[in-house]
Amino acid sequence: MIVKGQALTIEQVCAVAEQTQTLTLSDEGQFVDRINKGAVFIDTLLQEEGCVYGVTTGYGDSCTVSIPLQHVAELPKHLYTFHGCGLGDFFDQQQTRAVLVVRLNSLAQGFSGVRYLLLQQIAELLKQNILPLIPQEGSVGASGDLTPLSYVAAVLAGEREVLYKDKTQATEQVFKQLNITPLTLKPKEGLAIMNGTAVMTAVACLAFQRAAYLSQLCTRITSLASIALQGNAYHFDEKLFSVKPHNGQIKVAKWLRNDLQLSNEAPRNDSRLQDRYSLRCAPHVIGVLEDSLPWFRQFIENELNSATDNPIIDAEGEHVLHGGHFYGGHIAFAMDSMKTVVANLADLMDRQMAQLMDTKFNHGLPANLSGATADQAMLNHGFKALQIAVSAWTAEALKNTMPASVFSRSTECHNQDKVSMGTIAARDCVRVLELTEQVAAAMLIAVVQGVELRGNTDLLSPELKTTLAEVREHILFLETDRALDKELRHCIDLIRQRHWSLYE
Repeated sequence: MIVKGQALTIEQVCAVAEQTQTLTLSDEGQFVDRINKGAVFIDTLLQEEGCVYGVTTGYGDSCTVSIPLQHVAELPKHLYTFHGCGLGDFFDQQQTRAVLVVRLNSLAQGFSGVRYLLLQQIAELLKQNILPLIPQEGSVGASGDLTPLSYVAAVLAGEREVLYKDKTQATEQVFKQLNITPLTLKPKEGLAIMNGTAVMTAVACLAFQRAAYLSQLCTRITSLASIALQGNAYHFDEKLFSVKPHNGQIKVAKWLRNDLQLSNEAPRNDSRLQDRYSLRCAPHVIGVLEDSLPWFRQFIENELNSATDNPIIDAEGEHVLHGGHFYGGHIAFAMDSMKTVVANLADLMDRQMAQLMDTKFNHGLPANLSGATADQAMLNHGFKALQIAVSAWTAEALKNTMPASVFSRSTECHNQDKVSMGTIAARDCVRVLELTEQVAAAMLIAVVQGVELRGNTDLLSPELKTTLAEVREHILFLETDRALDKELRHCIDLIRQRHWSLYE
């Protein structure tokens, strides 16, 4: 993947983050000249006019404070230094790589007034897998992700700490070891690195990929649940869905029809007229996410391929444009919306799980899907505790759907009097995804057992047979009580790796 200011996709960011694709910074002369032209324009402006926001002034509310020219060179270091107040867990390795890709691509748009050398330094971090330790907490999402991105700026200058070869080390020592020269940031460069939406956008890219996979996995689980519960497959009839043409739910219904080998015309009165809503309305629940993915993508990729700092440097037209492109409102809304539709998948699977466990609703399956033989049945409890855990994870996911974007707080002497909270929204979305993946892992293990207990697995569609076989490669049938935590963790890892190929 070559970065030269062109449009990147979510998938490309995720591929570099997951180290399945490498990144190269273009060295084409035209691109290099375009980037350097912005830095030269800043230097010229300083010489001719002597006043540029964030270069010869303080930041934010302090913009009226003039910085004498002899101190201008010190200002970027002060900026990333006083923003070194982040707390909380560090972003993981994938998220950190994604942050570097997103910030690099934004600066590569050529409107930030930075040197090509700075872009090279970011690309070198990715090449060598030198990952700044970036605390997750401390951003209000406007002016961008100032505090978390200060850790990127400091590392480029050879300061603070990084993760290198799975060890936390001083950046200075790692740079010496690899003969990397720390950057002395030029006047606009500290602001250009920090004053943008790279953190929330990076997290959003990875969240999008996880949500898209969960949509497909939840559909496959629903197919299996319909088999295990002897459900009415005609709830997913093609004619039925033609009269309410939301594209997402039409797609999900088609996936379900294919899994359930539904090809005949629906009977007027099926033996099971109407299943409970968690089966019958599954396309309507999952379909909301499927229909939301295109506009999530539009919001995220627009942000990914934008210049998001302030001021914008138009070197070609010789303008300094003051605005608010650091405001992460689109990412905030996308993440608040995503966590709501994803949490609804957790709720859907939780209700399906409840049906499977309860002999009042599971149409003849053993209580709690116990696989114990008759003489051992009174001692064994099947998935009883797992269903309780699923309810706990679902409740926590639903609790975390409270939108972050409505909690704007006026800050920084009321200069930042309306902020996006986009990074908080993105972090909340990740937590909802984690919990929903836990629910999906539990439900997948349970529903495969339910299908096997129902019998006649030789009559299943090829797709469902494949899923059963692939799950059984990792998770054994539950005959007598055993601890499931390690198997659950393994299954969650497989989900996060998108291990199973599901639908085209």
